[in-house]
Amino acid sequence: MKHSNITAVLFDLDGTLLPMDYDEFTKGYFRLLAARLAPMGYEPQKLVDAVWAGTAAMVGNDGSQTNEQAFWKRFSEICGEKVLKDLPVFEDFYATDFQNARAFCGFNPKAAETVRFAKEAGLRTILATNPIFPSIATESRIRWAGLEPEDFELYTTYENIGFCKPNPAYYQEILNRLHLSPEECLMVGNDVTEDMVAQTLGMQVFLLTDCIINKNNQDISVYPNGSFDTLLNFLKENL
Repeated sequence: MKHSNITAVLFDLDGTLLPMDYDEFTKGYFRLLAARLAPMGYEPQKLVDAVWAGTAAMVGNDGSQTNEQAFWKRFSEICGEKVLKDLPVFEDFYATDFQNARAFCGFNPKAAETVRFAKEAGLRTILATNPIFPSIATESRIRWAGLEPEDFELYTTYENIGFCKPNPAYYQEILNRLHLSPEECLMVGNDVTEDMVAQTLGMQVFLLTDCIINKNNQDISVYPNGSFDTLLNFLKENL
């Protein structure tokens, strides 16, 4: 079936444009964070637990505040008000130590090739990455994938949105901001739960299987799916 009405492609980042084993990346990221903050009195396990609690607060966010506000409110409840004084240290961590997290990621040149093909074909390109990281960390991960932040009309970060995947309101907010209808959008992602939910709004979807996450063992045959080569063919056939 030809979908000639596609005008915009939404790309996930982690595990999609940026290959990774999410568990390996998360463990490595936490090791770097703990190493930086332990000398300042942050007990490593409590720090990790607080980050997870803050992440849960972002995932449960209803749009009444930014994800950044939701995260730090919950994080400071666990680690104390000293966190707010240490914010510059956290910001510096992402500019410095976090850059070493690139070692926990892969690289696939076909990711950037696919984004550039979409742009050259006249499509709007949006980075629909789960907005649980600050912009500096998101911009770094975009570059690790061989792209630039400017390659995207919008990229979601914890500062600029108040929803998270798999809440359909996250995708609806992107549609609202960019004045898009769901029918003209294609969501490309590797997580069956978090990315394919865009289909419930009427978006077209493509499941990238290179680093697939399928926590509930769903039948993926119901979605167009495959590698970047398959995705490129899918785009060429449907433009």
